[in-house]
Amino acid sequence: MADAARRLVQNLVTRGPKVALAAANYSKPRLATFWKYARVELTPPTPKEIPVAVESLKGLIASFKAGAYKHVTVKDALRNTLVATEVVMWFYIGEVIGRRSLIGYKV
Repeated sequence: MADAARRLVQNLVTRGPKVALAAANYSKPRLATFWKYARVELTPPTPKEIPVAVESLKGLIASFKAGAYKHVTVKDALRNTLVATEVVMWFYIGEVIGRRSLIGYKV
């Protein structure tokens, strides 16, 4: 048993740096892509962008009233449903984090 433990430690010591280097080389381009999109997508809106968002929402409401939703494909409807579900789930996750509990608030 002690011999097996010694071999395990020896393998970790000799192969550990190689594995760490391989992991770093594998993750560098993926992290660069992640940060590229994160800088754009995760920044809060600027005051200049808020009126554009309001106008976009007004256009969305007008197209809904005109019946444009009747011409949406099943694929697009499913995609929109999944996006809305994701937004709602992130809201609930934030609520759970804020409450520090799964059920109710501690009063």
